[in-house]
Amino acid sequence: MSLDERHAADGSAEGRAERPTGHACIQDYLRTLDASSGVYRMLDADSRVLYVGKARNLKARVSSYARPTGHSARIARMIRETASMMFLTTQTEAEALLLEQNLIKQLKPRYNVLLRDDKSFPNILVSRAHAFPQIKKHRGAKKETGAYFGPFASAGAVNRTLNQLQKVFLLRNCSDATFESRTRPCLLYQIKRCSAPCVGRVSEAEYGALVRDAERFLQGKSTNVQEELAGEMQAAAEAMEFERAAALRDRIRALTQVQSAQGINPRGVAEADVVGLHLEGGQACVQVFFIRAHQNWGNHDYYPRTGGTESTAEILRSFLAQFYDSKEPPRHVILSHDIDDRELLAEVLSEKAGRKVDLLVPQRGEKAELVAGAVRNAREALARKMSESAAQSKLLAGLASAFDLAAPPARIEVYDNSHIQGTNAVGAMIVAGSEGFLKSQYRKFNIKGEALTPGDDFGMMKEVLTRRFKRLLKEDPDRQGEAWPDLLLIDGGAGQVGAVAEILAELGVEDVPFIGVAKGVDRDAGKEEFHRPGQRPFALRHNDPVLYFVQRLRDEAHRFAIGAHRTKRARAVGATPLDDIPGVGATRKRALLAHFGSAKAVSRAGLADLKAVDGVSAGLAQTIYDFFNERG
Repeated sequence: MSLDERHAADGSAEGRAERPTGHACIQDYLRTLDASSGVYRMLDADSRVLYVGKARNLKARVSSYARPTGHSARIARMIRETASMMFLTTQTEAEALLLEQNLIKQLKPRYNVLLRDDKSFPNILVSRAHAFPQIKKHRGAKKETGAYFGPFASAGAVNRTLNQLQKVFLLRNCSDATFESRTRPCLLYQIKRCSAPCVGRVSEAEYGALVRDAERFLQGKSTNVQEELAGEMQAAAEAMEFERAAALRDRIRALTQVQSAQGINPRGVAEADVVGLHLEGGQACVQVFFIRAHQNWGNHDYYPRTGGTESTAEILRSFLAQFYDSKEPPRHVILSHDIDDRELLAEVLSEKAGRKVDLLVPQRGEKAELVAGAVRNAREALARKMSESAAQSKLLAGLASAFDLAAPPARIEVYDNSHIQGTNAVGAMIVAGSEGFLKSQYRKFNIKGEALTPGDDFGMMKEVLTRRFKRLLKEDPDRQGEAWPDLLLIDGGAGQVGAVAEILAELGVEDVPFIGVAKGVDRDAGKEEFHRPGQRPFALRHNDPVLYFVQRLRDEAHRFAIGAHRTKRARAVGATPLDDIPGVGATRKRALLAHFGSAKAVSRAGLADLKAVDGVSAGLAQTIYDFFNERG
């Protein structure tokens, strides 16, 4: 991409004071612009980015902002705050679109429509690294060798499909290490969910046929699979192989149940994302249905951040560009509303996918019915969210009243620790606000303090809060972003509150209120005591909704902390000295353990023995030998 960046803003305080703002500021830039395509940024007096946009013709696009009238309230407010602009020219409008979305994702400007939930979606992976392939859930980069099927809307959708595939095709889901260590069939074989290839109950050729059938099913060829199974069952019955015929009958029944449980299975749409948008009360909900292999693989709802005055075309275009920034688009994207630059976006997505991608706005037929279903789900989901948001706002107002806060908190951070006698200690932070639990904002802290006494909860809390607020002070010292909390909830009583007060005072953070939540004398839920610096502890009445709200917050923090601790402990249990050797990843670690039987045996192995391991080069063998030789 060839870029030419121009920033006419004067960075000095004097320059900012003299430069006009609003329409006059924007008018000044028109003299330096031409008809090039590119991206523009509008900045306020403190050089914070207000808006990022792309244009086929920068001069024409920016001139529209220089007009004093004809703007929505949101755009007019943005123009008034504009004190400078930045421009980057590109060779094509497609490059400008890609650059625009990169900048929006990085800068998160206040006046852009933002996609707030940008997580990756899980896939099903049929691995190819073993003679008897494993079928499993996969999320993230597709680095492992095998066939990937997806995306699925959620982990639950993947788990349901995996469960169905196990019933029908009897594929293993155990790890390679477990597979190699088995001496007799596991429970899954007993309940007819696995064919037990680990102990030779099925040949490699027979298991390969099961794998191929599973892949065909995931490709939408389930009818052919069912017909072939029926033929095999008939042949087995005629040959008086009644046990095999009964097993095939059970598989056909399971396959029939899977097909009937698939929900919406469009005949005329093999691969598409169906995107439906509903606007109401200045809020937006986008529903995305994933259609793969003529099957509905689930849906997911999104709530883009909007200013309340954007059109459906603007919201949907921004959503699509950000949504597919980190995801591979399907062959068809079926939309509920038309968007500006539809052909341009289709061109960009086609280039990204390496094949043609169509953006469709159907008016009739099966595709239109799919869109109507997505819009209906978007409308219903938004109604539920608005109802929940109203209830949440009432709880936040009640919390402010109970704890004498200046205003209902927009961001609550709740902290907890988890450990077993000081080992594998983890600190946890959860976040809640007007939209409920903000799980994308959760954080875990691996306790690093070597001088801490095992089980020192005060010391752990000090480390967690110090790390948290030092980062906040570094990244947002002026507190202009949304990451600063309005209230801290700490699991503990007067001692914890005193420690927190000391920590925040050392950091110079004196205006963030915090409350200690401690169990009462009987340690019963419902008798919690609340502690504040310099004040007597108090309690809320037993049936107060605010009390239930605080209990939910504390329990969620406790759940998250325990989960983080268990994960850390499990990793520690499975850790070996091989994890510390440069160049030894998961695959080579498995090869070494399979060859020698244990990490201890690897440490005692000679150089020639190490070179004999499959996948271990002479150089790596020398590295492994030197690693243990130095330690010995």
